[in-house]
Amino acid sequence: MIRIALQAKGRLNEESLALLRESGIKIEESKRKLLSKSGNSPIEVLYLRDDDIPHAVCNGIAYVGIVGMNEVAERGFDVELLYKLGFGKCRLSLAIPQNEKYENLDYFNGKKVATSYPNILTKYFREKSIDCTIEQIAGSVEIAPSIGMTDAIFDIVSSGGTLVSNGLVEVEKVMESEAVLVGNRELSEEKKEIISKLIFRFESIIRSRGKKYILVNIPNEKIDVALEILPSMKSPTLLPLADKNWSAMHTVIDEDEIWEKSEQLKSIGAEDILILSMEKMIL
Repeated sequence: MIRIALQAKGRLNEESLALLRESGIKIEESKRKLLSKSGNSPIEVLYLRDDDIPHAVCNGIAYVGIVGMNEVAERGFDVELLYKLGFGKCRLSLAIPQNEKYENLDYFNGKKVATSYPNILTKYFREKSIDCTIEQIAGSVEIAPSIGMTDAIFDIVSSGGTLVSNGLVEVEKVMESEAVLVGNRELSEEKKEIISKLIFRFESIIRSRGKKYILVNIPNEKIDVALEILPSMKSPTLLPLADKNWSAMHTVIDEDEIWEKSEQLKSIGAEDILILSMEKMIL
């Protein structure tokens, strides 16, 4: 049995469970349970606070966990980074009041900075030779400057809307973060094999995100031109049509290229362009 630690609530909880479901793993619905088992695979889910997940994985309470890279860096537990999952993207940044003049990091010398990530910030300021006071706060970091507690903050930033609403402006990006799959470093070969299969499923799902399957009919004399327009994983699939002067081309493209590529194909005489959604991409 593989125990995987997930965030008990919040966005990473929802997206992690969705990834497991897309991977064909059925997990019992659990709003209050600490532990839920899968009905069709040797997996059970342990629900924890996000900052407890690296500790649980490092100590073997869970064999793997899905958690933000920011928590892995802050807690400092010796876990193995197995796979970057691509969701829950954010950054850890320094922010100051909007009416303050800022030129460079020297601004922070002699200042007080509020944060829930003192270890990351301490290391960063040490490397940059900045001497300041770090005030550790568990929550509502963004209000610290407005109530006179500190001069600045160091916190998670996604869209930046929370900073603006609290009269702050982002001035330095310290690290990028996203959800990652981390593992215990002392797993048995049997457990490693199960986790490897799990990662294989995750990869096929994540690769397909933002991709579309395109089918298009091309005059045979324009195939070479079409091949220059359309990308492919290895080589587009070409199939002859009943009309011997035409062929059908199948390949995968990025979703944000659909209209541009379709217009280019139409301009060389392509017809019957069909765009399909993708669920999984297994290479």
